[in-house]
Amino acid sequence: MKLGTVIGRVTLSKTVKSLEGGRFLVVSPFSRQQFAAGLDAPTSMSSDPSLVIYDAIGGAPGHVVGYVEGREAAQPFEVPTPVDAINVALVDEMFYSPFEK
Repeated sequence: MKLGTVIGRVTLSKTVKSLEGGRFLVVSPFSRQQFAAGLDAPTSMSSDPSLVIYDAIGGAPGHVVGYVEGREAAQPFEVPTPVDAINVALVDEMFYSPFEK
């Protein structure tokens, strides 16, 4: 699972039948500096490319979400579904303590 900040929504004019009831969100993946700053720090955009994830649990712009990509993203659906990334968690709190040498 990866973490990222929701920075926008995608509006569709039509959708695949199996995806009805959910929405698509634009997510900026967390960088190492964002992990160190924590959730209370002002959010900034990651230098990594943003991605679009399918969301059926209620994420919104400004939320920190956990998402999975690839084959695991299609596992919650009963029929094969064209999804490459899916929201699996809404993050309330985060603790980060890197290993020190």
